[in-house]
Amino acid sequence: MENQKYIRPSWDDYFLNLVEPVGSRGTCDRGRSGAIIVGPGHTIIATGYVGAAPGQPHCDEVGHLIRTIIDENGNQSQHCVRTLHAEENAILQCAKDGINVQGATIYCKMVPCYNCAMRIVRVGIKRVVAQKRYHADQMTIKLFRDAEVNLVVMDNSVEDYSNQGVKLEKIKPAIDEDGFVSIKEVLMQEGKVEDINNKEIRGFN
Repeated sequence: MENQKYIRPSWDDYFLNLVEPVGSRGTCDRGRSGAIIVGPGHTIIATGYVGAAPGQPHCDEVGHLIRTIIDENGNQSQHCVRTLHAEENAILQCAKDGINVQGATIYCKMVPCYNCAMRIVRVGIKRVVAQKRYHADQMTIKLFRDAEVNLVVMDNSVEDYSNQGVKLEKIKPAIDEDGFVSIKEVLMQEGKVEDINNKEIRGFN
């Protein structure tokens, strides 16, 4: 039997393969995501994973702090707000240490949420490589397109996790005791979000 020729992984595959072990340090079992920021010369600048702010309890210790968002179609999605996201933690680590990430690439488990995407754009990261889609990534993709951030998604399937969302029978605007609004937050964004469900995302820009 002939020996198969060894195929050396690309830089994108190499760094994406490191995302999972980075994410294993996460402290929220709803999504132990990891993120890696890579600079020129393929040098790792920082890593980040899902976890609570310093000095605060972790989900694995005290449970989740769930808040609900409802989109314009009445779809309810549940989000744990106890933790900082992996991308956010990686960016904040750079800010804390005074590291410039202008023009860097960030590798993620899934397409970043809109809040993390805004931070990515703000700090000047110009390339995002994700393993999979995120269930609510339409606004992120539009933002990256407008900001000329190159988004590459390796697998067009959607990353799933428990209690991600259910269909509501009735929408009731409400503000809880902590001041979180549980109504159609996406409608606060100006304009209509473009439907990208049927478009190829790999090499989107």
